[in-house]
Amino acid sequence: MRAKREFRALGWALLFLSFVARTGIADDPPSVPTMADQKPELVEPLFVRPLVKIESGRNDSNPVWSPRGAFVAFERSVGDKKEIRITLPDGTLIQTVYFMLSDGNKGTKFFLPGVSEETSYNAGITWAPDQCRFVYMSNGGEGNYDIYLQDLGVKAPIRLTDHKEKDGQADWSPVADRVVLVSGRTGNGDIYLLDLKTRGLTRLTGGGKAYLYPRWSPGGERLVMMHGSNENHHILIINDVARPVESQKRLTTWPYDDLRPVWSPDGKKIAFYSNYNPDGDPKRWSVVVIAADGSDPTEGEGLVAKVVAMDVIPDVEMGPSWMPDSSRIVFVKNDRQEYNPIYVADLKQKTVVPLKTETKMNHDITCSVDGTIAFRAQVDQWDQVFVMKLKD
Repeated sequence: MRAKREFRALGWALLFLSFVARTGIADDPPSVPTMADQKPELVEPLFVRPLVKIESGRNDSNPVWSPRGAFVAFERSVGDKKEIRITLPDGTLIQTVYFMLSDGNKGTKFFLPGVSEETSYNAGITWAPDQCRFVYMSNGGEGNYDIYLQDLGVKAPIRLTDHKEKDGQADWSPVADRVVLVSGRTGNGDIYLLDLKTRGLTRLTGGGKAYLYPRWSPGGERLVMMHGSNENHHILIINDVARPVESQKRLTTWPYDDLRPVWSPDGKKIAFYSNYNPDGDPKRWSVVVIAADGSDPTEGEGLVAKVVAMDVIPDVEMGPSWMPDSSRIVFVKNDRQEYNPIYVADLKQKTVVPLKTETKMNHDITCSVDGTIAFRAQVDQWDQVFVMKLKD
């Protein structure tokens, strides 16, 4: 039920989340990459602890660090209701975001979550570079899924979009008051650039297939995203938002499904999920890392050589999680016997090592600028957010 509620929140996201229905993978997949596949000993972190008190009756997910690591936001679901909670790294609650539209959509009203009978869905937070503001998606309890701007510590948000089709997957520029977002107003998912000062909205993409999950480069000059259909998404980059069509470049062109690209902190590499695997199984996923300048092969053996981890659990909401050094990626191994443990792939050492977290059914991994890792894990069938720090 929880997954269905999240898919319903962004209807056009169903175009690429229907993993189980996928076919059409190449008959003769290239050979397996040479990344070390030995089974090393568990690496013990400095600490692993719950972010907030462990409780039953609600599910916490999708932690998002603020740019300088001062805050961590996460989503809390109670039944069909979803709120955003913002805390300090030690779990101290700073703010709860639970927005409701008033009657007639003329104003706002606020309810204590769990008390009101109305239901509001609030998710997808993205932080301003100053860590004092954020943008998120909300349906206001009764309206469309739109984008809202809010100051930290302030109750009332500012509505940035107002359209009958869904708007979401926003990402705030790291250097300016500009946000990119996905809107279904064209009938598919298209990317729009929103100037927060002028409120001007500029369409960057167009075509018959969806463009999804745009993300700014660390320098704020370029955008990376996924583009395609259920059978085959590829990774695409826009090198100049002032010339979005002319500056587009496809970074992958093979027949596999490539999802949720994420820039490395230094802006030199891009990691993404692909259902390439030597067995040709469309339900088995890998992490691939390519050069952000487009110099790497877009298909074939050359791209296979860029696989850094295999048989992973893809996290479409968060994407692959980079460590601050831009040379390590933290991911979840698809291993039900071990309750989906967390691993670290070291791109320089070409090793893949497991972490001793003592947590089960891990997901939603994200790293702060100081290397503190937040993730979701199950405790007695309820999702909780944990934080951990690795040894240097």
